[in-house]
Amino acid sequence: MEKGHAVSKGIGIGKVLIYQQFVPTVEKAFISPENAVETYQIYADIKAKANQEIEQIVQLLLSKKDEKHKIFEAHLEIINDVAMEETIESFIKVEHYGHIYAIDEAYKMFIEMLETVEDDLIRERIADLKDVRNRLLRIAYNVPEKNLSRLFEKTIVVALDLYPSDTATLDRSMVEAIVTEVGGPTSHTAIIAKSYQIPAILGVENAMQLFNDGDTVIVDALDNQLILNPEASVLVQYEQRKQKHIEKVNILKTYQDKTPITSDGFRIDVTLNIGSASKEELALEPYVDGVGLFRSEFLYMENTHLPTEDEQYEVYKRALVGFHGKPVILRTLDIGGDKTLSYMALPKEENPFLGLRAVRLCFSHLDIFKTQLKAAYRASVYGDLWLMFPMVGSMDDIHKIKSVIEEVKIDLDSQNIPYSKTVKIGVMIEIPSIILVIDHVAKACDFASIGTNDLCQYLTAVDRMNPLVSSYYQSYSPSMIRILKMAIDGFNQAGKPISVCGELGGDLIAAPILMGLGMKKLSMSKSSIAPIKHLIIKNSMKTFKDLAQKALTLETEKEVIDLVKKTLEEASHV
Repeated sequence: MEKGHAVSKGIGIGKVLIYQQFVPTVEKAFISPENAVETYQIYADIKAKANQEIEQIVQLLLSKKDEKHKIFEAHLEIINDVAMEETIESFIKVEHYGHIYAIDEAYKMFIEMLETVEDDLIRERIADLKDVRNRLLRIAYNVPEKNLSRLFEKTIVVALDLYPSDTATLDRSMVEAIVTEVGGPTSHTAIIAKSYQIPAILGVENAMQLFNDGDTVIVDALDNQLILNPEASVLVQYEQRKQKHIEKVNILKTYQDKTPITSDGFRIDVTLNIGSASKEELALEPYVDGVGLFRSEFLYMENTHLPTEDEQYEVYKRALVGFHGKPVILRTLDIGGDKTLSYMALPKEENPFLGLRAVRLCFSHLDIFKTQLKAAYRASVYGDLWLMFPMVGSMDDIHKIKSVIEEVKIDLDSQNIPYSKTVKIGVMIEIPSIILVIDHVAKACDFASIGTNDLCQYLTAVDRMNPLVSSYYQSYSPSMIRILKMAIDGFNQAGKPISVCGELGGDLIAAPILMGLGMKKLSMSKSSIAPIKHLIIKNSMKTFKDLAQKALTLETEKEVIDLVKKTLEEASHV
């Protein structure tokens, strides 16, 4: 069977759910006047079923104490709105529209009305209206709901791709594994899968056609295999392998609370990548040295509207309080490329990864940018906040960022709003051009963190979301190691902190080289904390340094991988 990339290790066994969002198509349709009452009753039945579906989601989220129940409570308000009800009734009984046409036209009318309103809070309800409209039309077309929050058996989710919005209500206890057609080791589906510790194989060509709903599948994300409708003996064999893997992971977890010091006495900071400052993320505070990457875009992507200043302030405050004075590196809004917002139209671009994204997008929407910065500075009094800006490509970008920050500070001062005067300002190093002026960057910034996912993408000229060219995306290539050395040397020589927050930070092949190059701080998903600490404690810094020096002399990625595996294996026998 077609292979992809095993991006989150483990074995999943379950029934296939082909997950595909419903996209309605509606044509004009009219009824005879004598059928109006019957047609309206059809609509009423559709509405009742929609209410039932939404109520079930609300109750599920309430049972999990998940704040996202408020999103669906808003949907209940919309679907039962008196003005909406009267409009649809009029369309059917007076205008004699068919029930599907009436639903579509009524919701379109209200969406168009809200698009003209200047109040942002009101305009942000547009996404909710679209969601409710799609639900009603899906029911009208008798298409069954596919909701990742309500799964009743062990499930293998098969999709074209998954985005954070798709996984907002994902039932992790029932999702055994994820298989997608799109995505690779650094895609956001991969990041989510690792964070949730769900086995995942991405970039599987024609995955949506390979399986049918209800198929039994083994997703072996240890050996990168998919086994369709296995025999009973094979199922037993894989259940045993799955259990052994879980036992191995549990042994490694014993290192989670240990201090990461190499055998020859070098202390490495191990920090955490987070997305929302959830209770689950905050519970990891005792095991890490802070937050190396707070992906603030998740606050935007898992919402139905632009999060307000107060909403962001509460989340940032929660993170800073929860990490008890440890550094929290907050990355400002990083939207664009493979990350979109349902309620905000982004420009159509030939190559969005090279387009108006991240800090570039923030520069073009200063109101959104300043709102986030104000929220962050207001929260800064509760801990040690470090602000990091993504997609910085030049010193011009850094000067512009500092200018906007000064405007925000002036605004806060004028309102007598307190904020920390010691907030550190740094950049995410992911565009190669910024590394070529790393000496200037180190003088201008308090710190830097390397985003290895995009750095590798731009260095190798490979779309990291495109499975057709995935073999050219070489994270361990000698050229990647050399450019990483330039960035690390630049900040170490200036006496400024530098870390890695991309996927290589928690990678057992890359981490030894990074530490050998002089990296003293690594950030990673929670699933990598224990394995990386084990790696650090069981080896010496001398081993890492010797390894890095040899890697710099090699020609190919394969040579680098073989060297790391051989070196660590030999070191484990010393």
